[in-house]
Amino acid sequence: MVKVSVILTTYNSALYLDQVLDSILSQRGQDSFKLELIVIDDSSSDNTCDILKEKNINYTSTSGNTGGPNYGRNIGLSKCTGDFIIIADHDDIWIPNRIELLLSFSHLGPIVSSGYSICYPNKTITERVQNNCVGNNYLLFGINETFLSKIRRSKKGQQTYLGSIMFSSSLKNINFEEKYGMLDFDWVLKLFHKQRSVEICEALYIKHISKDNLSLNEDYRIKDYNYSLEVLNEYRDAYSSAVDLSVKRVNGSLARYYYLIGNMPVARKYFFNSEFTIKTILYIITTFVGSKIVKRFFNVFG
Repeated sequence: MVKVSVILTTYNSALYLDQVLDSILSQRGQDSFKLELIVIDDSSSDNTCDILKEKNINYTSTSGNTGGPNYGRNIGLSKCTGDFIIIADHDDIWIPNRIELLLSFSHLGPIVSSGYSICYPNKTITERVQNNCVGNNYLLFGINETFLSKIRRSKKGQQTYLGSIMFSSSLKNINFEEKYGMLDFDWVLKLFHKQRSVEICEALYIKHISKDNLSLNEDYRIKDYNYSLEVLNEYRDAYSSAVDLSVKRVNGSLARYYYLIGNMPVARKYFFNSEFTIKTILYIITTFVGSKIVKRFFNVFG
């Protein structure tokens, strides 16, 4: 019987943890697959561990807070014994037949991803699902197709949000960075490098976004920027044109972040190092006047 390992990292997760655990443990089809749940808690200070104990969940605790989920994810990778692996966040709530659906496409490639729903603090829910699955409910991606899309920072192509991915245990030796402890760009590139993959055109879990969303934290954005450039440099010899384009897009992303928070001098600095397009020119112009209108009517960042 095929075994699926689920690695769940927790930190002060009490708000959604009951729902998260129930959605994983009650997955349908467990007469056809074996579920292995591995939980690593990063020294929570709320009642996360009490909830785990009440539900008789075996878990591993770090000796102190590591500042991000990656250390725990690597512990989980070293412990898991499944044929396939899913890495869950502590606020991801799965639909009842998620594993069944992912497994049903696993013969098409070693990596299977899906769409997902985002639940915002105001309870608004939006779906992130591929809309070009003509005649099928899945998309196939050839060898290196998703890797090249991701290294170019393209908005098109396969969804690779970490929580959406199930991958073969043959790829379990790819570890997450622990320098910052919270970034996964390099992991995604290594996972998809020279691999084929498939995406299910359906939202298979709900991702909750909190008011203190990390992606809007300036320290996180700077770490992500610096580490992205560091990672890209490792691929420069083999994929020089893709890396050159990606560096410009990394600068554009940070520029739009500073534009969003209103730091226009810094935004202009990074815009000048990004792709030179009509949109970039308009952004630069409106850093002087008109940014409020742009931010009101357009999705600048995210």
